[in-house]
Amino acid sequence: MTTDTSVEFDDADDADAGGEVLTLALAQLRVEAGEVERNVDRALTAVSRAADRGADLVALPELFNVGYFAFDLYERYAEPFAGETFTRLREAAADHGIAVLAGSIVEDLAATESVETPAPEGLSNTAALFDADGELGLVYRKHHLFGYDSAESDLLVHGESLETTVIGGLTVGVTTCYDLRFPELYRRLVDDGVELILVPSAWPYPRIEHWQTLSRARAIENQSYVATINGTGEFDDATLLGRSSVYDPWGISLASSGDDPALFTAEIDPRTVADVREEFPALRDRRL
Repeated sequence: MTTDTSVEFDDADDADAGGEVLTLALAQLRVEAGEVERNVDRALTAVSRAADRGADLVALPELFNVGYFAFDLYERYAEPFAGETFTRLREAAADHGIAVLAGSIVEDLAATESVETPAPEGLSNTAALFDADGELGLVYRKHHLFGYDSAESDLLVHGESLETTVIGGLTVGVTTCYDLRFPELYRRLVDDGVELILVPSAWPYPRIEHWQTLSRARAIENQSYVATINGTGEFDDATLLGRSSVYDPWGISLASSGDDPALFTAEIDPRTVADVREEFPALRDRRL
């Protein structure tokens, strides 16, 4: 397989973070169906470049290695949790001193021995967050599996656990793509103290308004930062729409991209979360 390490990224930089502020990088990668080696090389290049820009955390898209819409390739390219893709990204995190949300991969549950699994066999859409030392912070397996014109719900086992971890003083949680349509999941994260929610995704055209509205709504209603990390690229019956974004607890977009590959940063300040929740204490008024 030919390896292509080039990355078509926007080189615009943001201001350096200071104090307790965490600099978050979103890597909106081009994803090619089944081109695992090429796709992973792009991801590793993004990790390196994010670290060079001074980012504390870099996030990758959903199924960035095999491609979400390459359903017929899931079984062929499924890996155990400690397989090559996560191992290379864990090592990159440690080598570059940057936390990495390894978007997600198709995990072979029967072959996984290093972490607990929701079932003894089958496949899952699994994300991992490694800290800047390469240590595992959390595992997230996609809870809500898309059934509409999609083979995902037939092919995959849904996740059950909802973990959080602390990166740079911020409590961080992860959900995946279609999960955005289910606000109850985000309430659980807020109850666990989450301040930043990362959402690796493979959101396609034409549902641009849904993508942007749901992401912003999850930020507003939970008074948390929400970062949506989408891919780009064309598949046989779908095209990813890109448009990754970072929303603050007011729902204001701090940074966003178009539909081309991009690497961009935003500054995440845990004091903002506390200030917004104090100034407009809607979460205190919850009845359910």
